[in-house]
Amino acid sequence: MAMADIEQVVLSALAADGEIADSWTFAAAKGLDHQAIIGVQKSLLGDTYTCEELLSRTLWSLTEEGEEFANIGSPEFRVYKRVSSETDAAGMDMTALQAALGEVCKIGLGPCMKNKWLAKKGDKVQVVSQNVIDETAIMLVAVREGNNIPDEKELANLKKRKLVNQVVRKSLRITKGPNFREKRVKKNADLTKEMLDSGTWGDLEFKSVNLKAMGAPITGGGFHPLLKVRAEFRRILMEMGFEEMPTNKWVESSFWNFDSLFQPQSHPARDAHDTFFMKGECGTTRRVPEDYYERVRDIHENGGFESIGYGCNFKREEASKNLLRTHTTAISAQMLYKLANQEGGFTPKKYFSIDRVFRNEAMDATHLCEFHQVEGLVADRNLTLGNLIGTIKTFFEKIGITQLRFKPAYNPYTEPSMEIFGYHPELKKWTEIGNSGMFRPEMLRPMGLPEDVRVIAWGLSLERPTMIKYKIENIRDLFGHKADILAQRNTPISRF
Repeated sequence: MAMADIEQVVLSALAADGEIADSWTFAAAKGLDHQAIIGVQKSLLGDTYTCEELLSRTLWSLTEEGEEFANIGSPEFRVYKRVSSETDAAGMDMTALQAALGEVCKIGLGPCMKNKWLAKKGDKVQVVSQNVIDETAIMLVAVREGNNIPDEKELANLKKRKLVNQVVRKSLRITKGPNFREKRVKKNADLTKEMLDSGTWGDLEFKSVNLKAMGAPITGGGFHPLLKVRAEFRRILMEMGFEEMPTNKWVESSFWNFDSLFQPQSHPARDAHDTFFMKGECGTTRRVPEDYYERVRDIHENGGFESIGYGCNFKREEASKNLLRTHTTAISAQMLYKLANQEGGFTPKKYFSIDRVFRNEAMDATHLCEFHQVEGLVADRNLTLGNLIGTIKTFFEKIGITQLRFKPAYNPYTEPSMEIFGYHPELKKWTEIGNSGMFRPEMLRPMGLPEDVRVIAWGLSLERPTMIKYKIENIRDLFGHKADILAQRNTPISRF
């Protein structure tokens, strides 16, 4: 039955009787779902068609086993009936009784003996009492129907046998409200032009409007948590003398994303299950100077600068594939090439970028297909691993992470390489927060950079420190439509 029909049943009952004494018994009498009656009542109550009074009643209900006993009889009575049906005057053989009733015999034989319905004589079971009544089943039926409820002692015994449970049934007494009508008239929320033109607005009822309500206070918009942390990181890096790289190009070629970084064309990261490839050639590949392309091809195939290379067959079609960049290091490579070939020769530089990158990963609480990478690099003469560690420590100290550890790692385009771990005081554990290293000569020398120029670089995600700062456990609550911007609106940009 539709909700509108149930609503009319309730209104008609109130018009005829003045009240519904108990919504539960009313629903049972009408063959309706009690929750549907409650839903209709709440709607009518909102328009003051009705009033209500909460009723609470303690009842007994049958368990699953109690329902079974009420329908087919208690185990003791079924044992008694089986023995009493035996025509042998000497009684029924115990083995035959057990074979006939199985588990029921084990449960019911004891109560039969206790009630003195049956008695054992040798290997036989004999009837002692005649005209036995299954009082257990009768009491269970009475509990189910709510009539002639057994006394407390009998109910306690049934509960001990796990045949009944005590439940509290909540229901409503429903009466007429100040605006009661036998038929519901829906109130309109809006006054429309069509109502004014036709003149029907005068015959309609409208929902009340509180014209004195002040409403919510007017405030400014809220910054996304990622934007707050990004702005803080950007400010810190610029204070440290870094210049921001132009990273507003998400589509790159495999050449700049992989090959220029001395990452082999057979590397697993270049598989389709790790990278989003796109159809067609990429324009940036066609703009790569041919002499630089040949130097990169040669270093991959034959090695150089004390490297043996990869001994591979370097393919132009592989280098020309379009993809969504997997790291902003693709931009770093282009900036270093320009730095090596600028007019006037090489000059030391510090670059940084904070922008989106894309990985073909399964999404879960800590992984997304797209995220932000924070990258910084320093190009200067005779840099060492100590310069890299010092730069990293300076950056993380400025954002409030003072306890750092470094672990040796492997990256295709940096050597040596280090993973960066920071101590999380709330989680009380060390957490990986970034990666770092010194760019390999196989990457830098084909660009034309002088032999004594070293490039140190490090990177981290923007999401992980943001989740730590705002105590967010699921990355999907931070990045995407579930992000609660207003909840973080009044959180200042501050140290971690």
